[in-house]
Amino acid sequence: MDHSTKPSRQQKQEPRWLGSTSPSRIALIPPLSLARWLLVLVIAAGVYFFHGFLVPVLAALVIGFASWPVYRDILRRCGGNRALAATVAILLILTFLVVPLVMAISYTISEIGIWFTWAVETNRTGAPTPEWMVALPGIGGWIDEQWFRHIGHPGALGELVQLVSGANIGSIYRAVLAAGTGLFDLLLTLLFMMIALFFVYKDGAAFVAQLDTLGERILPGRWERISRVVPATISSTVMGMTLIAIGEGIVLGTAYWIAGVPSPVTLGVITGVMALIPGGAPLSFTLVSIYLVASGSPLAGVGLFAWGATELFIVDKTLRPKLVGGPIKLPFLPTFFGLIGGVKTMGFLGLFIGPVLMALLVAIWREWLHEMQAQEPDAAQETAPEGAADAAMPRAEAQQRE
Repeated sequence: MDHSTKPSRQQKQEPRWLGSTSPSRIALIPPLSLARWLLVLVIAAGVYFFHGFLVPVLAALVIGFASWPVYRDILRRCGGNRALAATVAILLILTFLVVPLVMAISYTISEIGIWFTWAVETNRTGAPTPEWMVALPGIGGWIDEQWFRHIGHPGALGELVQLVSGANIGSIYRAVLAAGTGLFDLLLTLLFMMIALFFVYKDGAAFVAQLDTLGERILPGRWERISRVVPATISSTVMGMTLIAIGEGIVLGTAYWIAGVPSPVTLGVITGVMALIPGGAPLSFTLVSIYLVASGSPLAGVGLFAWGATELFIVDKTLRPKLVGGPIKLPFLPTFFGLIGGVKTMGFLGLFIGPVLMALLVAIWREWLHEMQAQEPDAAQETAPEGAADAAMPRAEAQQRE
């Protein structure tokens, strides 16, 4: 026997480190598992790269859902041309929504600039307590003392700002820079929102059809019922809260200007924001009316309060029921949490998005409760024959005894 062949036979018997060299039809990773992981990685990459556009896209979806009936009418008038109809809808939104908001914000900034100028001059020379504050019964003397301590003498406002900020003028400078950066971010977000809204109008119907196909795959039998609640919820929330709040801010801001209130635009913007919270608008014009009465204009104060109460009654009894409608009427706490959480998370646009998200959560919750309550009568009917048979047994035994 040739001994030179023995090492080669031993090499053939030993297992190879990297596996067999012969082709195999069994994949190292199952194709289905690989496809799922690839899908997860693609979604994660998309969220990472595009999470900065989440706020404008959500705002565009909210506005698109709320204004879809109007867009549908515009599409009919444009002969079915979706690009032209989307352009017309964007121009209308710019004219009646975005431009007034930008103008209100610019006027508010100018009025805040006047306040800032007054604060700088007061910090340099001091300022006496307003006479109407001193004349307030019971608390006039205490207000006069606190005013002189924190505002009246020269340098008092600087000490107060330093006490509140916990630092020096550098903190104020950085806050001003942050406000300027935030304003630029707001304008950029509005631009992205309008671009996204154009494609929501143009391709919204096709996207909804694709979403319905996917939703029926995920939630068969329930997707249609839940998905139809979403547009009505968004429409009712936006129309019932946001547009009415903007209208109340404009109407009451005009009333402030007629009554001679200082900084009527700023107070109108504050009133509009407060109107998003139940009871916020009455609180705003009541405080302004009290200020007018205390400052020596009782007729203007009483007239402003009467006008605000009448306007609020008309809105609540006529406009709000027609605009709100739909399946959702938010309680106070979800509205408050949606407003505060939206502003804290998404800034100014959170005023629009936060209450809508809370309304969607409440809609899903009520839908689930309705489904559970609908199942209870069915279960009672299934158990009714057994209970009836048990109840009939004593009667049958009694009849047999008789």
